[in-house]
Amino acid sequence: MPMQDLIKRLLAEIGEDPEREGLANTPKRVEQALKFLTSGYQADVDTVINNALFTVDYSEMVIVKDIDFYSLCEHHLLPFFGKCHVAYVPSNKVIGLSKIPRLVDVFSRRLQVQERLTNQIANAILEKVNPLGVAVVMEGTHLCMSMRGVEKQNSFAVTSAMLGLFRKNARTRMEFLELIRLRSGVPGSGSAADLACIADDERAGGAGTAG
Repeated sequence: MPMQDLIKRLLAEIGEDPEREGLANTPKRVEQALKFLTSGYQADVDTVINNALFTVDYSEMVIVKDIDFYSLCEHHLLPFFGKCHVAYVPSNKVIGLSKIPRLVDVFSRRLQVQERLTNQIANAILEKVNPLGVAVVMEGTHLCMSMRGVEKQNSFAVTSAMLGLFRKNARTRMEFLELIRLRSGVPGSGSAADLACIADDERAGGAGTAG
């Protein structure tokens, strides 16, 4: 069945009249919106990177922080969104800085859970750039929490993935966490308690969870 017909049926099932003026073009608009919001399924990581890997004599941390992301919770098809912070320590190559936000988009524009999204971004950078280590922290507001269920409007979830040097070396990990705390874009984030929670969890060898 075509997607627009399914959306019409959904409107009828919730008690609406899909033929009324305000809803007449809604199935078409919803189809277009869903195709955009799930366009990551059709995206190819190698095409996104487009050979933007460069040999550079640089072995210090590279950070791209406060990357906006928007995704759909796979449990309720409601949005979750926030900031993503990415760091890596090059071995012999660096990736074009604009490619990192695009990689975030590839994986966020799918039906997701924040924990898996965090790991997918980190693993893609590890595989394609082959750095000494990768770190990803995501801070997300989930409408499935704030609009329904517990209805906690001011809560947000923090997840992290620490690979290679960031998992093995506590000093490198804490340097990254301190740097992303500066001028964080999420209200209330970046407190000493937040950083301690992430660091303690990573010392235990796991990624943070959204609960």
